[in-house]
Amino acid sequence: MKLEGEHRRSITRTDDGKGARILDQRKLPWTIQWVELRSAQDAAVAIRDMWTRGAPLIGATAAYGLAMALAEDPEGLDEAHAMLLATRPTAVNLRWALDAVAASVRDLPPAARAEAAFARADEIADEDVALCRAIGEHGLALLRDLHAKHPDRPINILTHCNAGWLATVDYGTATAPIYLAHDAGIPVHVWVDETRPRNQGALLTAFELAGHGVPHTVIADNAGGLLMMRGQVDAVIVGTDRVTANGDVCNKIGTYLKALAAHDSGVPFYVALPYTTFDPETPTGDEVPIEERDPGELTSLSDGDATVRVTGSPSYNPAFDVTPARLVTGYITESGVKSRIG
Repeated sequence: MKLEGEHRRSITRTDDGKGARILDQRKLPWTIQWVELRSAQDAAVAIRDMWTRGAPLIGATAAYGLAMALAEDPEGLDEAHAMLLATRPTAVNLRWALDAVAASVRDLPPAARAEAAFARADEIADEDVALCRAIGEHGLALLRDLHAKHPDRPINILTHCNAGWLATVDYGTATAPIYLAHDAGIPVHVWVDETRPRNQGALLTAFELAGHGVPHTVIADNAGGLLMMRGQVDAVIVGTDRVTANGDVCNKIGTYLKALAAHDSGVPFYVALPYTTFDPETPTGDEVPIEERDPGELTSLSDGDATVRVTGSPSYNPAFDVTPARLVTGYITESGVKSRIG
């Protein structure tokens, strides 16, 4: 990722190697603030309170959190695993990463567990970068084909929420093809859904794209259907927090409505994900636990410092919805673009 003109990852080890350093995403785009996590409890707070977010990055943060727990108590593997797993219920990468670290240390003597756990967490972070880069390469081929059909103008991509480097260790999932296309000289313009109620599109995706120099326009969530109807969207590309065995896609609330509009308008709808976000153990999206967050996220607006109430009425704040597999044109994975997954 490009941040203040420098290439950075969204999570790294601290200088002494005993913790993890993340961006406090609650303060973006107004303030760039790095935070050091020094315990499993720190990692749990960062995930639960959304200092850090995005399915792959949640997984990497939890992996380092488990390593920090074992540095403090080598015998506390199961307790720390359960505590971190409970932070957020929807993103399957959380469970995958915790299970991967636990499997790498369970048969080791306690004194060797922390070092091995940190090493496995490093591998998870490095692998995520490689996976996202590969997703970008396969998605780039799609964007080249779109540009070949419309060589006289930029291609217009619509995305929802934030599935960029702020949601992964680097590159992003949905944004990786966009960044690679831009770097390859393919003219691309991104319609950025604001993504209420937390506005991850307006605050985070737009921040990322601006830093990389990618032309983009922030739109109200409800504007996407009109743009598709008018032929102003060439493709929709979104990320996901979990794809179930049958191909149903659980992603930020509002994704389902974009898929419906795309289907009705004849616009291809792509989902970008690494294998770590595929959940073969859950048959369909009906079985995915949908996180319900604080209603205050919906009834108030905040810039990180000041908060303004927009209503005093009761509110309901589900964080995710499920897009049926029948509405998905293709899944952009590290091993290629697939019409079906699993």
